[in-house]
Order: sequence, then structure tokens, then C-alpha cells
Amino acid sequence: MFSDKERQRVFTRRALLLGGAKLLLLGGLAARLYQLQVVEHERYALLAERNRIHVRPIVPDRGEILDRFGYLLATNQPSYRAMLMPEQTPDLAASLDAFSRLISLTAEDRERILSRIRERPRFAGVVLKQDLTWEEVARIEVNRPELPGVSVEVDQRRHYPARDIAGHLIGYVAEPTGDDLAAWNGQVVPSSRVGRTGVERLWQASLHGMPGSRYIEVNAGGRELRDLERQAPTTGDSVRMTIDLGLQRFLVERLSAERSAAGVVLDAMSGEILAMASVPGYDPNLFVGGIRSEEWTRLVSDPLRPLVDKSIGGEFAPGSTFKMIVALAALEAGLVSPDRRVRCTGSFRLGDSLFHCWKRGGHGSLDMAEAIEQSCDIYFYDTALQAGVDAIAAMGRRFGLGQSFELGLPGERPGLLPTISWKAANFREGWQRGETVVAGIGQGYVTATPLQLAIMTARLVNGGVTVRPRLLRGGHAENRGGEGEPPIGLPSDWLDLMRLAMAGVVNSRSGTAFRARISEPGFEMGGKTGTSQVRRITLAERRSGVIANEDLPWERRDHALFVGFAPVDRPRYAAAIVVQHGGGGSAVAAPIARDVLLEAQRRSSADEEIHDHLIAETTGELGNRRG
Repeated sequence: MFSDKERQRVFTRRALLLGGAKLLLLGGLAARLYQLQVVEHERYALLAERNRIHVRPIVPDRGEILDRFGYLLATNQPSYRAMLMPEQTPDLAASLDAFSRLISLTAEDRERILSRIRERPRFAGVVLKQDLTWEEVARIEVNRPELPGVSVEVDQRRHYPARDIAGHLIGYVAEPTGDDLAAWNGQVVPSSRVGRTGVERLWQASLHGMPGSRYIEVNAGGRELRDLERQAPTTGDSVRMTIDLGLQRFLVERLSAERSAAGVVLDAMSGEILAMASVPGYDPNLFVGGIRSEEWTRLVSDPLRPLVDKSIGGEFAPGSTFKMIVALAALEAGLVSPDRRVRCTGSFRLGDSLFHCWKRGGHGSLDMAEAIEQSCDIYFYDTALQAGVDAIAAMGRRFGLGQSFELGLPGERPGLLPTISWKAANFREGWQRGETVVAGIGQGYVTATPLQLAIMTARLVNGGVTVRPRLLRGGHAENRGGEGEPPIGLPSDWLDLMRLAMAGVVNSRSGTAFRARISEPGFEMGGKTGTSQVRRITLAERRSGVIANEDLPWERRDHALFVGFAPVDRPRYAAAIVVQHGGGGSAVAAPIARDVLLEAQRRSSADEEIHDHLIAETTGELGNRRG
């Protein structure tokens, strides 16, 4: 038994322990309250404010892309789209299910949405559906409480009025990926668009502008109550191209008569590209909202490769269009003169090999100008051997072959000018004289793109100005014609000889393109035909009737080429046409070049009313012009 004194001592000790525990609890609570209300006040105030205020980016209007006369090549159209903010969505699957009950989502759509969510931060918005109708917008707004994280935004949809007429040049835009957001930190927001190909990609920084911000007060259910603040976006700059949309349309129409072809028309003095096309092409509007898998499969499986811009990415043996380069290389080497004559008997023997001319029985005795005019192979077999392959390659580079012009367009290829050291490095074999013979008529290892052939032609006929291709007008920081470039550095009488010989190709009765001449006074053209083989069959076999080009499967037929300029007396326009597996250059490519060069000359003197009419036919939107 405890005495009263002992019981009092136990009670006092327990009371002190309980009191101490209470004091510790109260002290801890006070410290926690101090930490929350004083030390971390700003943090929790910010979190509370974030629950009340949402920040939404405002996508800037993308700059327009215009042709040289101010006609629209790319513009914006208003539309509505549904957006999902993952960080505001507690149950992602449930939100998608609820949304799909209101607005149809395919399995492909759903996978795209989930893929975008996985690759982006949770605060980054993801597009659920583009181009909503008013009825669809109303359905979403009425059911907003059941759609956490979902909102409707006014969007600017990219539109390409010219469709497939300039698809390769203009390119298209698409949703940004996580890499895009990182690369364009601050300028590109998840709901904006970035250029994927063409000028849209090349001038993304200028076209995009800077996004703004919208601060919105929301209630506990996420419903917007009012706008608190708005920072306006900065509209992107418009870009004016050198392209003449009417001439571009005309070029595409002429090329489209063939299965696969490419062509370039440019200003021979400035290098401005007036028209550049590859057919078949594609409509960039297909890609704006995300291309469907079946449409993508159709494009990539097409053997004619509509997604490839053959005007800058198609590497073709230039054939006889290369003969002026061989002639100039031999002249500069000092081993031949313009008056030197070579007798063509129809064949040329080198060791045990026999090389044939395209003309059975030969051309007889020819000088340099006559050999170009009549495209004598024997003359250039001999001339190539006189010059040597290294000198030919060096001359070709001065005229724009064997190099990229760095236009910035994806898929540009450099072509090839073979040399002795190139073959040793790539094949570990010595160069053979027979390979020089073949290179003398633009065959063998020699390849070039239509753009390179057009630049070559311009430099041949413009007096020796080293023009470079230009796609954009105005003050854009790109190469500007021949500014800052050294001149070709060849005697003017040699260049005049090439120009006059090319005039004879078309306007002399013995020229290979006489039937494709322009008979309209003052508009006459000059040029050079070319036919390049793509199969292993000797010319002798073809001439003997063993097998004809038109009897072969399409993919094994010769390519048809023509390079031309106009007018003859004061060259302003240069063009190159390549018809893939088209046959003979004089019969197929030359008539296309004739029509296009004639149209270019007519357009330069046409009045504004005619130009408006041509543009209206192209776009169906007469008056769709910016000043």
C-alpha cells in the first residue's frame, strides 16, 4: 500500500510528464504553423494562386508566305481545337473515354494523344481534335465539368492555297515534338506549329513569331471565371519568295504530262528561282492536322516518290547537256582551239573498246560549235581525252556542278564530278581512259540535279557572272545572286561561242532541237539536248534495232534532258528540264522547256490583269494578294 505522500509524488511526476508532452506537442505545432505561415508563406501562396489562376500560352499568328508578286502561298485560317492539359487531369483514361463519347476519336487518334503525353512535360498541352464544328464546340462546353483538363481554343490553321503546285518548295507545318520545344525554348509552345520541310522549316524563326500569355481565374471545378491579364503575342514575319506562282503553275502543268519529271526556271542574271517543280508532288494541306496513316502509306509506297523533290534531290547523268563544260575545259587547257576539226565516222576506237556516236554513219568533219549544235559524241570523246577528267571536273565546279548550294531545303544533293583521286579513294582502283571518254558525254559517274543544270546554263550565257540560286526576296540573309562571288574567269569570246552554239542547237536546221524552236520573233531560245542511258545496253545494239528504248519497261528507259535560255540575243531566263525515263531530250524535254521559256518571256511583258487571271486559275481565290 502506498502512503498518501507517495501517491502524491507519483501523481505529480505523471502530471509533469503529461505537461511536458503537451508542451512539446504545442511547441511542434507552433513551429509547424510558423514554418507554413511565415517561412514557406510564399511557396504555399504561390500554390494556392496556381490553383486559382491558370496560365495559358497564346500562339502567335504565323507569318504568311508570298510569291514575288504578293500572292499567297501559305496563310492562316481560323478554326477551333480541343486541348488537354495532363497536369489538370486526375484520370487520363477516364477523360479520354468521356471525350470520345462526345467527339469521335479513332484508335490512331488515341495512340497519337498518348504518345504526345508521354514525350512531353505534364504541363504541356496536347491537341485532342482539330477543326471542331460549332456543334462539337457546344458539346464540349456543356460537358466541361466531366472533362477535367479539357478546353477549347481558337486556333490558326495553316492553309496552302496553291496545294500541290508548290508543295515541295513551301513544305508544311506540324505539331512540335519534345525536341522542338527544347530547341525553340520559349518561342515554340506545345499548341503551336513548327515547319517540317521547305520554306516553312527554313524560315521557322521568322515565320513563327513570339507567343503571348493569358492569365485566367478559375473556380474549384476548373471553369474559367475571368481573364486577369493578357500579354499579346508577336505575329511572325511574312516571307516573300522569288517564285512566280503563275509560272510555277504553268511549269507543273507541262511537267505533269509525264509520269515523273522536274524542272527549274531562274533569272540568269540574279539567280532568282522563278519556278521549280517536281512531279508528281503532294498537297501540304494533308499534313497540317496530322496525316492519316493510309494517306502516308500511299505517298511513301508510290514508286514515283512524290515526297522527293527531284529538282534538288534527283541526281541524273547530264548526258550531252554536259558537252559545253568539256569544251571549255579543253580550251582552257590550251590543247584545242574552237576551229579544230574532228571527223566523226560514227565510231571511236580506244584500245580494244569501240565507242559509238548517236548518229549512224557519223557527222563528218566538225568544229567545236558544229559539234555542240549537232551533239556529236565522237568529237567530245576525243575532246575529253585531250582535256583529262580532272580538268573537266574543275571546270564543272566553276559552273555549279558537283556541289550543294545550301538553299536550306531538305533533300538537296550535290551530284558528282569524278576525278582520278575520287575513284582511288572510293574504289581503290586507277582511273581508266575509257571512263574519261564516257564522262565526255556526261555519262558514267557524272551526275547533276536539275537545279545545278539551270545554274550551269545561267553562268554559260550571262557573261560569266557566278550566280547562285535564290529563293527569297528582300533583306533575308541568304546568298544573293553573284554578289561577292568571283567571276567565272573565262574569256568572253569562249562564252559567246558556247551561247551561239547553243542558239544553233535550236535555231539551225542541223541542230538537234530545231523542231522545238520558238518561232515567235524576239522570243527565240537557245539550249542543249541530252539523253542519258540508265541501262546496260550498247548504243550499237539500239541502232541496229536489237532493242528500242520505247520497248523497254518504263524504269529502264533513257532520261530526257534539255537546258535552255531565252531570249537568244540578251539572255534573261535559264531553264533545265529532266523527264525521268522520258526517252530523247530533243523529242520530250525540249518542247517542255520551249513552252516554259516562252511563257516566262510573255509573263514579263504581260499586264497585271492577265497575271491576276492566271493566279485565280491556280488557287481559285482571285484577289488573294498581299501588297
